Amino acid sequence: MSEVLVHPNIHLREFEGPLDLLYSLIQKNDIDIFDIPVAEITEMYMDYLNKMKSLDMEIASEFIVMAATLVHIKSRIMLPSKNDLAAGEETDPREELVISLLRYKRCKMLAKELKSRNELYRDCVLRLPSTAKEMNVNIVYPPQEFVPEEFSKAIDNICKRNEIRFADLSTKITHILKRDKLSVRERMKSVWLKITGRGKIFFHELFEGKKADRTDKIVSFLAVLELLRNNRIDATQKKPFDVILIEEKGESK
Repeated sequence: MSEVLVHPNIHLREFEGPLDLLYSLIQKNDIDIFDIPVAEITEMYMDYLNKMKSLDMEIASEFIVMAATLVHIKSRIMLPSKNDLAAGEETDPREELVISLLRYKRCKMLAKELKSRNELYRDCVLRLPSTAKEMNVNIVYPPQEFVPEEFSKAIDNICKRNEIRFADLSTKITHILKRDKLSVRERMKSVWLKITGRGKIFFHELFEGKKADRTDKIVSFLAVLELLRNNRIDATQKKPFDVILIEEKGESK
């Protein structure tokens, strides 16, 4: 029976891969991840690998690949290639490395959060809620029987409310017709004739000899406003809610 070769997971001390080592060096030396000094970080990275000569570096080939990547980025910064110059745009060779480090940082933070949640909730046991049947509980539903008398009573109540609401439409129609008969233009003429005949007049004197309703007063007030707007009359009131004196334009002078 042939033996099955199992390759062990290689760790450089506490580091699980080249990105982990590179990220730790950046964190330890307080380096801005968006502005990595490639020459400096490459020197630190290579120095750390040189200290780990006792390891089988053939198995840890990923770390060597990262070292070669750092050297390549360093060379591109010092000596831009013809393609970079021909593109006409300044491209940062560190861009791909920064993106990889940011992705690794996010995964590291998520792994830390998952670990803390596992430590907090690993002893918890989820129990689904029991149904009423499992707990031997009999549910008593309220009766839903149809009662004809109550239904008829509800219909009668609705019909009575509708009768009150829509009853005596003739009164409403008469009120509408009466309102239409009261023309603002006609009232302007009558108000103007009274003012020119007397020179000046109080607003309440417009209704002498008759009982004016609300509609008549509103139409008269609108007529006065129209005469004011046309600069035909003057109106004065000494204080709020006091009598309104209306006079022909020029009479007060």
